[in-house]
Amino acid sequence: MSLKKILPGRLGFGTAPLGNMFRAIPDDEARATVEAAWDHGIRFYDTAPFYGAGLAETRLGEVLSARPRDSYVLSTKVGRVVLDEHETAARDLGEKGGLFEHGNPNRIVHEWTAEATERSIEDSLKRLGTDRLDIVWVHDIAQDFHGDLWLQKFEEARTGAFRVLSRLREEGVIKAWGLGVNRTEPIELTLALDEPRPDGFLLAGRYTLLDHDHALQRLLPMAQEQGVDMVVGGPYSSGILAGGTHFEYQQAPAEIVERVGSLKALAEKHGVSIKAAALQFSLAHPVAAAVIPGATRPSRIAEDTAALDETVPAAFWTDLRAAGLVSAAAPLPNNA
Repeated sequence: MSLKKILPGRLGFGTAPLGNMFRAIPDDEARATVEAAWDHGIRFYDTAPFYGAGLAETRLGEVLSARPRDSYVLSTKVGRVVLDEHETAARDLGEKGGLFEHGNPNRIVHEWTAEATERSIEDSLKRLGTDRLDIVWVHDIAQDFHGDLWLQKFEEARTGAFRVLSRLREEGVIKAWGLGVNRTEPIELTLALDEPRPDGFLLAGRYTLLDHDHALQRLLPMAQEQGVDMVVGGPYSSGILAGGTHFEYQQAPAEIVERVGSLKALAEKHGVSIKAAALQFSLAHPVAAAVIPGATRPSRIAEDTAALDETVPAAFWTDLRAAGLVSAAAPLPNNA
């Protein structure tokens, strides 16, 4: 089913920060942020077991479980299973290893088999305090694997998670499934398959003002041709586009800081907020169904909703392209 037919609006809420990403967040602050998202009319919530080893799912569930289940759309992910045992050594989670050092101490394993997929869904339902999921993403295939190993893991997912999720969709247990990744290659490979067929994908950090060239070359034309929708994750590029200092989960390098400075200078010239530019750029592509920025403070939710509704003059987008700050192939709002 088309994601655009499932999703209740173009702005959702990404819950990775609720898993104590980068910092330890007090429970009351996390709860207030989710409640702020609800109060601002957001009805699409995305989460994952990986976010703080189940912490984000638990925190999200504490709020949403008190709301009517039919009034919101919920997505989570499979591919990382949270175990009851605790880690006794440093986590080996590749480039994302340090993101959730303040999360739950439970051990996490990578696994995309059918059995692991079914277990992951059951565990997520318990943590979320709900009886069903709307969308399930296959999380981070090939994230930390290279060469033949990532193809082996992809095959594990194709014969395991993909088929389980296709069956659950056919049975009406879930409405849709797809990939939730921050690399384009696994999605391109999936779209090239005859079966199983995904309904869409969640692409994190790869269709933003700072990083979109690669997605435009192959992935998005493929998706558009096949009628497959995209949810844009990480529209602020790990925070650097929203006043933070991180890019690609690390401290932003000098060249990125300089590029962001150029973007902000142009935005200020036109009286545009950088958040508005970031969100509206990501949503301008015809494949984009929704964008899901994350937040850990209630005030950020108000900023995001205002940014989506902000009027951005066509001249800003024209100057953005003229300055070489976005690809000439990128669709822009207002037909700029």
